Amino acid sequence: MKKYKTLLLLTFLIMPFLVLAQEKQKDSIVDKPERPAFESSSIIDNATNILFSKNTLEVMMQHRFGLIDEENSLGGIYGANANIRIGVSYAILDRLTIGYGITKNNRFSDFNWKVGVLSQTRSDKIPVSITYYGNFTIDGRSGKQWDDEFYLKQHRYSYFHQLIIARRFNPNLSLQFAPSISHFNFVDGSFMNNDRFSIAFGGRFKISPQTSILLDYSQPITSFDKDEFEFDYNHPGISLGVEFATSGHAFQLFMTNYNGIVPQQNYMMNTNDFFGGDILIGFNITRVYNF
Repeated sequence: MKKYKTLLLLTFLIMPFLVLAQEKQKDSIVDKPERPAFESSSIIDNATNILFSKNTLEVMMQHRFGLIDEENSLGGIYGANANIRIGVSYAILDRLTIGYGITKNNRFSDFNWKVGVLSQTRSDKIPVSITYYGNFTIDGRSGKQWDDEFYLKQHRYSYFHQLIIARRFNPNLSLQFAPSISHFNFVDGSFMNNDRFSIAFGGRFKISPQTSILLDYSQPITSFDKDEFEFDYNHPGISLGVEFATSGHAFQLFMTNYNGIVPQQNYMMNTNDFFGGDILIGFNITRVYNF
């Protein structure tokens, strides 16, 4: 009898710890980070909140054809103003990625970084993911042609900062909005400011396990006057497309009015009016390697 009493006492003493361990295990499962909101590190013209796991290398190629109404250009494919960027990024940590890219127009070299601030949880205790994206870009055009613009070396520099707030609502729908500031050390002061505040809205809706519809809208907040040629630099960026994704690849095909690829060039220098017919075709291809 004494033996049974001892066993019963031990059971009552151990029970609270078993219950606590079960609750702790349950909480850890519920509060796991939510699955990624997007397939790629970019949604057409803007970065997404996606951060790859440590020691992941991403290679990206981005191409913009000429305007589709350009004469004798086969819908812009033969367009003289086509633009291309090739870039790589590497995840130093799960929450820190750095990258480098080169762009045809303006011979841009961009050094970029992305930092995870908050991650959405499956329990909705943290309802959104917050990520900071930034870059430092150097204009590499010949100084002989642009002596007035590049009187100082610092005139070649521009910067971009963006806070990306994203939410995965369900397996099919993800949305984000992203306030940003673009800065050029040198601009035409007769109608522009060195800084421009903007906001972007983006979304992805999956129509099959590998295919999604993409929307990307970028709205300048700071207004600029028209230049001496009456070009308007205040048009929003509007992009519509589809994405085909696998575990290691993402291919985005879209139409947009942005010819630039480096974000601050799009936000500051765009004169194409989507609703006025200034539309071009573009694509983004990414490949991810895990080490």
